[in-house]
Amino acid sequence: MSRRCELTGKGPMVGNNSSHANNKTKRRYLPNLQDVSLQSETLGRAIKMRISAAALRSVDHRGGLDAFLAKAKDDDLSAGILKIKKEIAKAQTAAA
Repeated sequence: MSRRCELTGKGPMVGNNSSHANNKTKRRYLPNLQDVSLQSETLGRAIKMRISAAALRSVDHRGGLDAFLAKAKDDDLSAGILKIKKEIAKAQTAAA
């Protein structure tokens, strides 16, 4: 299982631990990933995904999963979420 957010593409970053004597050793900064189920109003079902806490706040800020995916760039989304984005767009055009 990769440590990458499915919505924002946020992944591990690298940096240094710095001791009191200013010795440097490599370390990894891992994203705060959570397993969540988000409800899609258009599809009428819940979608399970592994996203960062910052992405979860962004979804709430934009007004839900459907609104977030409408504005999201395709390059950042995982393959499974990109498929769901296309399903939502198709359902919205069929409803209109």
